[in-house]
Amino acid sequence: MKQCHLSGCSRNSRCDVSRPLPVCCLWLLAIAIGFAMADITALPVDSAEVPAAVLEAERARIDAVRKASASTLAIFGPAGGGGGSGVVISPDGYALTNFHVTQPLGNALKCGMDDGILYDAVIVGVDPTGDVALIKLFGRDDFPAAEWGNSDQVRAGDWALVIGNPFLLATDFKPTVSFGLISGVHRYQYPAGTLLEYADCLQTDAAINPGNSGGPLFDSKGALIGINGRGSFEKRGRVNVGVGYAISINQIKKFLSYLRSGRIADHATLGALVSSDEDGRVVVSDILENSDAYRRGLRVDDEIVQFANRPVRTVNEFKNILGTLPKLWQVPLEYRRAGETRTIQVRLAGVHGAGELAQRLKQRPTNPDGNPPHEMPHAAASPKMPPIVKAHFEPKEGYANYYFNRFEQDRIAEAWLPDREGWGEVGDWKIEGTFVGEGVRDPFEIELRDKFGSANLPHYQGRADFRDSLFEYLDPPGTGGLLVALHLWQRLLQRGIAEFGGMEYVGRVPDGETGSQFEMLRAFYGGVEVRFLFNPQGEQLEGLEMFAEEDLDPCEIRFKDYRRSAGKRLPTAIEVRQGDQQYGTFEINRITTIPAPAETP
Repeated sequence: MKQCHLSGCSRNSRCDVSRPLPVCCLWLLAIAIGFAMADITALPVDSAEVPAAVLEAERARIDAVRKASASTLAIFGPAGGGGGSGVVISPDGYALTNFHVTQPLGNALKCGMDDGILYDAVIVGVDPTGDVALIKLFGRDDFPAAEWGNSDQVRAGDWALVIGNPFLLATDFKPTVSFGLISGVHRYQYPAGTLLEYADCLQTDAAINPGNSGGPLFDSKGALIGINGRGSFEKRGRVNVGVGYAISINQIKKFLSYLRSGRIADHATLGALVSSDEDGRVVVSDILENSDAYRRGLRVDDEIVQFANRPVRTVNEFKNILGTLPKLWQVPLEYRRAGETRTIQVRLAGVHGAGELAQRLKQRPTNPDGNPPHEMPHAAASPKMPPIVKAHFEPKEGYANYYFNRFEQDRIAEAWLPDREGWGEVGDWKIEGTFVGEGVRDPFEIELRDKFGSANLPHYQGRADFRDSLFEYLDPPGTGGLLVALHLWQRLLQRGIAEFGGMEYVGRVPDGETGSQFEMLRAFYGGVEVRFLFNPQGEQLEGLEMFAEEDLDPCEIRFKDYRRSAGKRLPTAIEVRQGDQQYGTFEINRITTIPAPAETP
């Protein structure tokens, strides 16, 4: 046995430079290098120049953390129990967090910010399926708000910042910062026995621990790209293991107006199931015959090519896209059959039935990983609301907070008031002009009276009784109920939003044809559903859709080219269609008030 001439250890053969160094020699070399580095670091600082790019990167990172931290919330229950994280998104105090954070805490919350102040907050709206909640803070009108990012531009390998309140450590309201990479994009997380479905989410290795739920995920420049909510904790204990998920901010943008409505927002369903065939194509495996997709022509075995303007190559991609869409949206769908590609516009129904979500929310809360809530949810039962919160909370069945639905209705009513000027007086109408249809251009007359309506059109003469159930009157044929739809338009103009009856604010929805946005108000009246569509500013009524029955195509009306006449603003044209068929255009010459008919003895 010989000794190593470097370390004195015993080896079977002598060390030489032509052979790999043994472990003992590597340790000695490491120690020697360490001493050498120590000597280098002992040199005066001014003798080593730090590259400008390194200093600039350091400044940018510090600035990004400072900007991001200013808008981050440490959320606590009103009695000090439970909590999580959140982020302010507007100077007037609206903020985002997780639904599973707010659910056990109730409708009043306490939110600490980087400025060291604890603010009162109230629940506004919730998206239980998407695990998102909107709250509103009180106390100032200049809250530091996060900068919006674009999660569709995020790629694996990008730097990311997680900022929040892990393990509820931020008792001084100074948030904790963790730094890491975006590990993956377009991840789909199954509901796992709960309502919560994480679709198209971002995966990161930046530490997300219990208490980070609801907090912001920022990019390296401090722009908001997601809301943290889920970690792979199963069977690994309740600590971070480098696999966390954030709801993409672009998904939340689609739901934001729904959340501001004070409603319990629901996600969309196509009314069809898809699967992969033997060739790897994504095909329709089952479809409801009363779904809008079926009425538009989609059938079993059709291949889904694009959905909502995104390509579909796998079942996972389809679920990711569908999971980011709200109920009542209308989106394009491209499918292929026998080598022919077709594009349709489909209206999306809700995943849950009427009232189902509200009932399920009354059940015991669960976390998105299927375990009991880890945010210490057991606050005191029914704590007394602070006066500012109580003044901004109105309970109503089916709503998270009806106060904010009334607020949005009032906002649109005020914006629309100049357009409605002159229409408020009660009276019967006569609408006259020219009807333009396929091969037709003839005069028309429509009368809208309090109890009935009548139409004298090129291909139709008839009437509808407004005293009965309105869903019984679908005339003229091919319109889906034009006389009833015009009657509801007249009622809205004369009575206004507040007095129409059964009205609610839904949110912003896209126009399937143009992609433009509408502000939607919805009401149920006389046995039918009517959706009023305003421009994004709420200043002008752009159209309405009247559904006589859930499984029938609605009567769709679009108002075109408004002008002022005799002190009133009125559209110069009304376009009417039902389903895929354009019925025609009513070019309006005048709308006049006519005397009520004499009562029949």
